[in-house]
Amino acid sequence: MFDLPLPIQPGPRPMGPIPNGPIVAPDPSLPFALTRMHRTPAALMLGTAAPVVVERFATLADAMQGAFELAEDNGSDAAPQLLAILDCDQRLVLAGAASHGAVAWCHPVANALEARAVVTEAVQLRAQAGRATDWHEPELAQRLRHRADLLDARLVDPLWRAFAARALQIAA
Repeated sequence: MFDLPLPIQPGPRPMGPIPNGPIVAPDPSLPFALTRMHRTPAALMLGTAAPVVVERFATLADAMQGAFELAEDNGSDAAPQLLAILDCDQRLVLAGAASHGAVAWCHPVANALEARAVVTEAVQLRAQAGRATDWHEPELAQRLRHRADLLDARLVDPLWRAFAARALQIAA
């Protein structure tokens, strides 16, 4: 499971369905799932805003490369979207914002104390977003919620924190 090749070498490989070919379901036995958030207002109200699996990968390095390819496919004018890599037990391994053909990975928190501070700040930002909505400032509310989501993206599972931080150092 900890098979990150050093250094990470991007390699060309097809992602997603092959044009004019059969649609292949992702292999559920692969340990890393690249997901994107499904945050429509209806999904949020129904409590079904779970991440949507885009593709599954054998290694974290492959999942990170898949995220970059997904960001490139979305183009430079697409709205930013949050991507997350989850392990086979649905634990957060790494997350980031994809926009303008790139992925800005969120550096994981280092410890429980930092995680509590991040949660507190994200809760405060969401409260401010609620007030901005009440004041009829939807753009401000959206920006505040996005900042809170980016903070939440730092809440990597304790099992993966050190490994994810090291993967980001290697990738840089």
